[in-house]
Amino acid sequence: MCGINGIFHLQLQKKVDERLLIKMRDSLAHRGPDDQGIFIENNIGLGHRRLSILDVSAAGHQPFLSDDGRFVMTYNGEIYNFRDFYPELRSHGFDIKTNSDTEVLLKLFQLHGLKILPRLNGMFAFVIWDKLERKLIAVRDRMGVKPLYYSFYNETFYFGSEQKALFTAGVPLKMAAEGMEEYIFNRFVAGENTLYENVKKVLPGHILSIHESGKITNEKWWDLKTEIQNQPKIKNPVDWFRETFDDSIKLRMVSDVPVGVLLSGGLDSSSILASLNHQNFRDIQTFNIGFKEKEHNESHLAQNMAKKFDYEFHTMQLEDHSLFDKLVSSTYFQDEPIMHLSEPHILALAQLAKPQVKVLLSGEGADELMGGYVRYKALKYPSILKAIATIGHMDYFTTKPRFEKLARYSQIDDFDDLILYNGSNIYPKDIGKTFGISHAPKNEYRKQILADAKALYPNNLRRQALYFDQHTYLCSLLDRNDRCTMGASIECREPFLDQRLVAGLGSLDDKWLFKGKKWKYILKSAMKERLPEEILKFKKVGLSVPWGDYLIKSPEFMAELESFAKSDLFLQPYFENINVKKLVSDLQKGDLTMISYIMPLFMMHIWQKTYATQF
Repeated sequence: MCGINGIFHLQLQKKVDERLLIKMRDSLAHRGPDDQGIFIENNIGLGHRRLSILDVSAAGHQPFLSDDGRFVMTYNGEIYNFRDFYPELRSHGFDIKTNSDTEVLLKLFQLHGLKILPRLNGMFAFVIWDKLERKLIAVRDRMGVKPLYYSFYNETFYFGSEQKALFTAGVPLKMAAEGMEEYIFNRFVAGENTLYENVKKVLPGHILSIHESGKITNEKWWDLKTEIQNQPKIKNPVDWFRETFDDSIKLRMVSDVPVGVLLSGGLDSSSILASLNHQNFRDIQTFNIGFKEKEHNESHLAQNMAKKFDYEFHTMQLEDHSLFDKLVSSTYFQDEPIMHLSEPHILALAQLAKPQVKVLLSGEGADELMGGYVRYKALKYPSILKAIATIGHMDYFTTKPRFEKLARYSQIDDFDDLILYNGSNIYPKDIGKTFGISHAPKNEYRKQILADAKALYPNNLRRQALYFDQHTYLCSLLDRNDRCTMGASIECREPFLDQRLVAGLGSLDDKWLFKGKKWKYILKSAMKERLPEEILKFKKVGLSVPWGDYLIKSPEFMAELESFAKSDLFLQPYFENINVKKLVSDLQKGDLTMISYIMPLFMMHIWQKTYATQF
């Protein structure tokens, strides 16, 4: 796992500035503290910071050159099945000189070109310079586990694992109006766009090629809709799931350094632990975040699971000054205002794990693949939502936070909007009423994904929402995981996102997902012999954080809340109609429904104060 960056001048006579390339590279030092390298040849420069996971020797140094000298690669990721290609490469006369997947990847590219991509099982973002054809090729993995950002600025193509590398190179840090709208209405920017003007992402499962002539091509190499449609019928879903999941875990244990588990105590991470135990993996370290508030705490379940399988258990709590410090740090690593609100906790957990392990397994993706969020339940009977819309003013809905949110959600009339805003905390009518903002984002990418979802799952709102989230919400979660763990120089791997599981689950009948009280039926069925009842039936908490208590009870946050009420943020045109003092006053009086309105603005205030000023 690493940090990658590069500069490609489309003005051929312009030489790459070595100092600038190194400055970009070293802004990503947290992603790769073990080694560093650059490649420069006139108008092209590639940089690399290395976190050594496979073949920790100097043999894995990057940028990596092909034996024939034609290709140069800078690569971030892991190809879990890289050793499977040894016989094929040797039969074609290739000599394997290292134990790294980097060498295998570049040799496979020499042999097959980009046609090799569908055969790779892994997470990756890599860029290859082809000296012969004079073009740069940027590739991103299927689900977008590994990030890759780029910008065209002053006739130069800049790329990096994080936006900060681009800003370090001189790309202006400027908020995009449409990005701001999406942040407020949808919590994050989906698709290739970002919160910033002139900064884009290579989309998951895509290839971006930039020729020296200036010609640009952008093509998709993996399409989930097509994969689901072409998936052979699964005859015994529970057996298939269990066997594939176990194999995914086994593949993701390929490492020359210690591996641990992010263990919440919930079903997903406990299933990972149970699979490791079933496959006789020993000496596993587990890491957990706890809360003093009982309704947010699953630590006792996590500790019981670790004890059951004789694995080491580490836990911590994050409060007051430590929490505020981690909030500022995680904002820096995230490059944007944080939106999941658990970023400080995952960063702290990764830092706790760092002395023990270099790789962490996470249960991310299970909810989006198998229907794990309560918010999906509202899509089961849309007619009930219509009824709630008429009685949502009653005390039953206004005094309980979850039902208060449901009452607001029920005000959405259009089925498409029910999916577009299913992952939001505040909805268009709320935003119009409380913020005075009525201009909803264009959401072109989200609408295209929704169109694909509707074609794949007609008249099935729940399945449409899953497919939609797999291309939007899950991408933001993966970005969060990557930034928070790499902020502590740790690699995060997600076994649920093996491409066989993603496509296979997408092809199954509804009953394998939505059966039972809490859904995820196939996972519970596959794990029922391995997990105790307390895990299988425990009410889902997830990493929910009591921000309301922090803001009005913790000294650091109370002081910052006062600063927030006077923030320059509310002098900007887009936010000028927001009565922030009233929002803060209502929260201080105990109205916790204000949290959904305050948090995105508060986190943007923190971003503006601590991150934007650095560039």
